[in-house]
Amino acid sequence: MSVSPQKVAELKEVIRNHFSQIDLRSHIRGILADAIGANKEQASLLSEADILQELQSRRLIDEVLSSLQLSEDHGLFTRSGRDNLKPSFSSVDKKDAMEAIQSSQKKLDATRRYLYLQVLEGKAFLEHLQEAAPFPGQTSSYFSLHAQFLGQRFHSRPVACACEPDFGEGLLLELPVSHSDIGKMANSSSLLSMAEPVHLVLLRTVASGMSNLVSTYSLDWRSVLTRENSMQQMALELMGIGKENKVSFGMLEVKLELLPPLHQAVPQELLSTQITMERSRETERQRLFLVYAKQWWKEYLQLRESHCNRLVKIFAQDECANNWFVCSYVFPLCAGRLLEAPRLAARFVSLISYEKTQNISVGKGDSGELWASMHTFLARKRGDCENHAILLCSLLLGFGLDAYVCVGCKGKGQPHTWVMTISPDGVITFWESTTGNR
Repeated sequence: MSVSPQKVAELKEVIRNHFSQIDLRSHIRGILADAIGANKEQASLLSEADILQELQSRRLIDEVLSSLQLSEDHGLFTRSGRDNLKPSFSSVDKKDAMEAIQSSQKKLDATRRYLYLQVLEGKAFLEHLQEAAPFPGQTSSYFSLHAQFLGQRFHSRPVACACEPDFGEGLLLELPVSHSDIGKMANSSSLLSMAEPVHLVLLRTVASGMSNLVSTYSLDWRSVLTRENSMQQMALELMGIGKENKVSFGMLEVKLELLPPLHQAVPQELLSTQITMERSRETERQRLFLVYAKQWWKEYLQLRESHCNRLVKIFAQDECANNWFVCSYVFPLCAGRLLEAPRLAARFVSLISYEKTQNISVGKGDSGELWASMHTFLARKRGDCENHAILLCSLLLGFGLDAYVCVGCKGKGQPHTWVMTISPDGVITFWESTTGNR
């Protein structure tokens, strides 16, 4: 019996996620620590067979296999209408979502509202119109969709590349409580003021395992507030990346639903007024900063004539060809107990793969340079030196350090980006974000 490469990839991903959820590494470390502690003299003589025997004697393997249920009706897999086995990652069924809100046995806050985002299918992915089916045993390329909303991150199961890929995913996004009434469910006015979009990143992973960025989309979900039943289905047009941002890659069918629904829908005029007010406020903020930046640049050039040849970065362009002030990329990012010290944060960032892209430049060449958003960088799991530096600087700011992103040159005049921190007594420390060295 042959198994398709897509199902093999799905099975591997499910098992990997399950091992991460039960923290299998910590259990193995504990067992090995006990075994080595009881026989320290022969610790260096332990072979792989001895370690497996020790794990079997502790019944760890049996417990893991019993917890990894691979039935078709329950557990990690569910059967779809097309008789395809699909692993459930961060997906939540609508019925389960409603029961979770109404039942006190579930670990969901009954005082909160939830946004249920269903990613149905893709359409008109014309690049894969004539893509042939892979041969048995051959690894095919696949799509994966990543979503971020208010500190919550999700990713879909692997879906084979096709002209109309069937995602069939459901994401349950938690909405904050009401701003006016603390501890109560968010009302329509509170939801209307939440301008944070749902950021979607579509990746395509080829047979070699390399993931390429296909498209990103910022979804303003508040239009669902204007529907009578707090439910809306829409088609999102996915555009290309960088210079191809005007070229359509395809359409993505999604469905939004507010759980529990509003008692009364928000008027469309009220939503339009809110969006117009937010855009005008943002435009005025950008105008004031632009006036300040021009004045600063003029005074900077007057200090020395050599300043006109220095690498100075004021604006950057993201993967969607949108221009942003570079200071908007950096913000305090608190990792909590995941990273307990700045050194661990530097080590974590350095483990993300480095990928050389276009050089940092100024002037006319600046239009071709892309600074990816942090979510896109984390979804791709690789990026250039500026992506590493921005993430490390944000983490160091979360630790309370006085951190800055530096743009300059390293050996042989090569443009580079790194991080600088200043201690309270004035000691300056440089951090190389791609290696973790200081």
